[in-house]
Amino acid sequence: MSSRDRKKAAVYQKLQQLRSVANSSAVNKTSIIVDASRYIEELKEKVDKLNQEIETSQISTSQNPLPMQVTVETLEKGFLINVFLEKNCPGLLVSILETFEELGLDVLDARVSCEDNFQLEAIGGENQGNAEGIDSQMVKQAVLQAIGKWSKTGEQD
Repeated sequence: MSSRDRKKAAVYQKLQQLRSVANSSAVNKTSIIVDASRYIEELKEKVDKLNQEIETSQISTSQNPLPMQVTVETLEKGFLINVFLEKNCPGLLVSILETFEELGLDVLDARVSCEDNFQLEAIGGENQGNAEGIDSQMVKQAVLQAIGKWSKTGEQD
């Protein structure tokens, strides 16, 4: 077997491995490479999403040691948002309301208590269609980030 044939066989073997890893059914080299590129992009998106989730969980735990609970439920037109922190948090309500505004959510109804602890139950509806494309997870992450930002800048001892 000549050196050229060995190189050709090695390239073919590597392409078949790439095809297998990328779950491609393509036959020619170009299609295999295109499928592999798409697969790599999908993996990058997954990594970015996981990094964002890790960042959000770090905000809610290490940077915000306050015991808290944030839940977001999807309603027919909008979201039911519940926030509970075991400490009174002056200024946090403003931070969360600003986050709602940035998301394009109008507060349709809300109950807030800021005496011994912070409790918010709000119904956020789409602001003239501007909130299309957001889901409950995005709302929850935005609220957690607002709490994280507030805890860095607004917390008073």
